[in-house]
Amino acid sequence: MKLAEALINRADLQKRLDQLEERLNNNALVQEGEEPAEDPAALLAELETLSASLEDIVTRINLTNASASVNGKSLTALIAERDVLTKRIRITRRFLNTASQTGMRSRGSEIVLKSTVPVRELQKTLDELSKALRETDTAIQAANWSFDLL
Repeated sequence: MKLAEALINRADLQKRLDQLEERLNNNALVQEGEEPAEDPAALLAELETLSASLEDIVTRINLTNASASVNGKSLTALIAERDVLTKRIRITRRFLNTASQTGMRSRGSEIVLKSTVPVRELQKTLDELSKALRETDTAIQAANWSFDLL
């Protein structure tokens, strides 16, 4: 199984666990004399099975990510790089949106706001960060379909 397939399976297991949680909660209480729509004991047994499967696949994904290498970096390092770039881009973009706002003046006595940073230069930096993120994400996606799951 390729790493990408394992990632798809992990997402499916997580979704199934979320749905199972809802099913468990829907069958936790019933009116006296009534029966639940589904057997809570069977649902709890399914919870055990799905949880064990998720733990196994997450462990194998993490081991694969740590051992697989792309251009001298582990997939774990690339994922961390992608996560940090994503956060940096989000923060920089919000900052630039604020720094780009201009004060509207209808009278000469109103307060004038001006940017504390060179917006144009920071926009170029944001563009470079976005390009790095695209390249990093592409490398991760390619690796996901190249490496076999441990």
